[in-house]
Amino acid sequence: MLISIIMPAYNAEKTIRQAIHSVIAQTYRQWELLVVNDQSTDNTKNIVLDLAELDKRIRYIENSRNLGVSETRNRGVSLAQGQWIAFLDSDDMWEQEKLEIQTDFLKKSGTRFTFTGSAFMDQEGNRLDYCLNVPSKVSFRQLLKQNVISCSSTLIEKNLLEKYPMASGNMHEDYATWLNVLKHEHIDACGIDKPLLIYRVSTGSKSGDKGKAALMHWRVYRHIGLPILPAMYYFLFYMVRNLKKYGKIWKELRK
Repeated sequence: MLISIIMPAYNAEKTIRQAIHSVIAQTYRQWELLVVNDQSTDNTKNIVLDLAELDKRIRYIENSRNLGVSETRNRGVSLAQGQWIAFLDSDDMWEQEKLEIQTDFLKKSGTRFTFTGSAFMDQEGNRLDYCLNVPSKVSFRQLLKQNVISCSSTLIEKNLLEKYPMASGNMHEDYATWLNVLKHEHIDACGIDKPLLIYRVSTGSKSGDKGKAALMHWRVYRHIGLPILPAMYYFLFYMVRNLKKYGKIWKELRK
């Protein structure tokens, strides 16, 4: 089973080598890595090309213009040769058994969409003690209350992403896609409660600004067609649960 890993990259010279090495180290060997360079102005291109020379499973792709992360991911999906897609952001990392555990789980469960728990690291790559646990299954309505599906932890059928591509706009585009998949396909996403993703916490990211992140979350509700009153109901759940989650992370960062 060939897994296509999509890695959007923009000015990622500080972290992308570490991210790619975590893919090369995977115990599951049937993968291709599509690094889609979104018009970086730093040394990202040369780093990726050097690594691609060492491992022919790495494919370097360059956008002709800056597309943003949503369209860059979608482009990667369209060029993927595998029927299963995993995403890994250029500043995150995987544990080496991540893909092997997920593929074994797919064979046993027959699911079309799986994700994992997460560990966390600071901007310098130092591991934090906190881990995000995930449920064994999450439905559309449960996901509305909190996005427990980290994009870099997913493994999902390619045809689902072709049917529900990530939308452009100032919102959490991956969250909108997960909600659309669960809603329209009438399926649950299956979680593996192991911290197989190591997520880099960056205060400079769009999710690092909690006020901006909340607004982006609200826009997802409106994008998927949720009426105002239900959107307000689920937004309250999001606020409470996110405050708890990031309260623990920021506490670790201050140590």
